[in-house]
Amino acid sequence: MAANVLVDTGFLIALVSERDAGHRRAIVQSQRLPPPWKTCEAVLSETFYLLGATGGPVLAALLQRRAVVGAFNFAADVDEVLKLMTKYADVPMSLADACLVRMTEILADPVLLTLDADFRIYRRHGRRIIPCSLPD
Repeated sequence: MAANVLVDTGFLIALVSERDAGHRRAIVQSQRLPPPWKTCEAVLSETFYLLGATGGPVLAALLQRRAVVGAFNFAADVDEVLKLMTKYADVPMSLADACLVRMTEILADPVLLTLDADFRIYRRHGRRIIPCSLPD
């Protein structure tokens, strides 16, 4: 089992929203790799915005229970994050995705719970595949 389980916006939205096409997949992933899950503030901001008033309280509850934990210091890694965004400008890479890729570089034994196929394109440390759990 991974020492550090990371989550992205798509996973959190699918987990919280029963109407999301990835809901069942997110439930299965969450049971296989249970909380606590780590993420960054950029992911939390995107997720709160996209969930809106209906899903926001559920995400807030996950944060209050420490099932989801903000575990990234953007100020300490701003240069590396911006380099990633420049490298993948053609994808394009969001700030949230760049922060998550950077987290996979600095945290031991990471795995990312995601529904986003862009993580198949991104590389950590230049050439290494992002360890992630994606839909088949």
